[in-house]
Amino acid sequence: MGELSKTRSVLLITFLVLVWGLCWPIYKIALNYTPPILFSGMRTLLGGILLLLITFPRYKQIHFKENWHIYLISTIFNVILFFGLQTVGLQYLPSGLFSVIVYFQPVLVGFLAWVWLGEKMSGLKISGLVLGFLGVVVISFKSFSAELSIVGVVLALITAISWAIGTVFLKKAGAKVDALWLVTIQCVIGGLVMTGAGLEQESFSAIQWSAPYLSGLFYGAIFGIPLAWLTYFTLVRSGEASKVATYTFLVPLIALVVGTIFLHEPVTIYLIIGLILIVFSIYCVNHTPKVQRVQSIQVGSSSENM
Repeated sequence: MGELSKTRSVLLITFLVLVWGLCWPIYKIALNYTPPILFSGMRTLLGGILLLLITFPRYKQIHFKENWHIYLISTIFNVILFFGLQTVGLQYLPSGLFSVIVYFQPVLVGFLAWVWLGEKMSGLKISGLVLGFLGVVVISFKSFSAELSIVGVVLALITAISWAIGTVFLKKAGAKVDALWLVTIQCVIGGLVMTGAGLEQESFSAIQWSAPYLSGLFYGAIFGIPLAWLTYFTLVRSGEASKVATYTFLVPLIALVVGTIFLHEPVTIYLIIGLILIVFSIYCVNHTPKVQRVQSIQVGSSSENM
């Protein structure tokens, strides 16, 4: 993936899908002890403050006057809209159906990266994106409910679109800013906005300061938001946005596997079929056709001979 070695890319991708996959069951337990918007805002803000302590000595790298618009746009799409709408939307739809709609994001990223970034699009790549989405649908099928909320569906769609736009925008403009400062600023600003909204709409006294709640809060503040997003941004900036986004299809799968092991949720045929579809999806999106590989080698050889 560009400037990253293959080994480092694999390690970062593995870390990312494991951390985000663990978020779902951990947050699911923590939400029994806290209002949702406050929980989302507080873990984001706390993560931003922790990062600020690390990034502050690098204050010369911020270049805020030149790059404030990049920080602002990324914060709006990747934090405020993504986390905020996701938290609100889960109150209108079952988590399984909501996650299916949100994980339409890699398909949207593939389309936007083709139109906006000029990334190559092939029949195999399109098939892979569709297979991955179908894999998420199959995995979450048992969680579907007969009751549909139009508001919930719209919020889930906007969440997916926001995440996709944020990802592609990051690929296009992210190289101009320091990655640590980008994640720090959007966590602090986004966390402040969501915490403020939570204090307005919810009751701070409703938080039960129990071990499950604190575990979820600190997991999100350390791993789920700052470290995971820094990893995601590093991967997106160094490789094709559509290829990196495809690996997020694994997140719902990891969440269900963790739920099966630790929450004693049953292993189903849907889980197995979904796994197969997602594996094929990742292969299709990341596979380089033989003709294209030969052309790349020829171009490389021609460049060396010039």
